Amino acid sequence: MTLSTHAVTTAFRRRYGASPLHLLLVLASFALACYAGLRLLRGDPLGVALWFVGAALLHDLVLLPLYAVTDLAVQRVLGKRRAKGEGGPRTGVNHIRVPAFVSGMLLLVYWPLIFRQVGHYTSTTGLPAGVFLERWLLITACLFAASAAVLAVRLRNGGRGAGRSGHGGPAPVAAPGEAGENGE
Repeated sequence: MTLSTHAVTTAFRRRYGASPLHLLLVLASFALACYAGLRLLRGDPLGVALWFVGAALLHDLVLLPLYAVTDLAVQRVLGKRRAKGEGGPRTGVNHIRVPAFVSGMLLLVYWPLIFRQVGHYTSTTGLPAGVFLERWLLITACLFAASAAVLAVRLRNGGRGAGRSGHGGPAPVAAPGEAGENGE
C-alpha cells in the first residue's frame, strides 16, 4: 500500500506541528546563523563572547527594567486619560511603543555612527560621518509624528461607526449557543 503525498504531509504536520517548508526554513536560518557566528568568532572569540555576555547582562539588568517601568508609566498616564473619557491604554500605548521600538532599534544598530564612535568611516566610505545624529533624531521625530497622526485619526473616527466593542473594530460575535444582542 502506497501513501499519497497528501497523507505524508498531513502526518508530518501532525507530528511536527507545521509544514515541511517551515522546517526547511528553520534549518536554513540556523545554518545561516551558525555560519555568521563562525565568521564572527574567527577574529577575536574571547572579545565576542565577552560582548555577548555583556550585552545580555546590560539588557536583562538595565534595559529591560528601564523600558518595563517606562511602559508602565505610559500605561498609567494613558489610563488616567481613559477615566476622563479621552481614550484608553489600548488606544494610545502602542502608538508610543512602536515608534519608540523602531527608534531604539535604529539607535542600537547605528549607535557608533550616531555618536561618532567610528573614526575611519569617512576615510573608508568617502561619506560624511557627522550627519547620523541629526538623521536619527529626524527619523525618530517623523516616526512619533506619524504615529500621533494615526492615533488622532483613530480617535476622531472612534466615535463614528464604532462597534459594540468600543475600539472602532467590528462588534464581537456571540459564540454558537450563546444569546446574541437581542437574546436570540
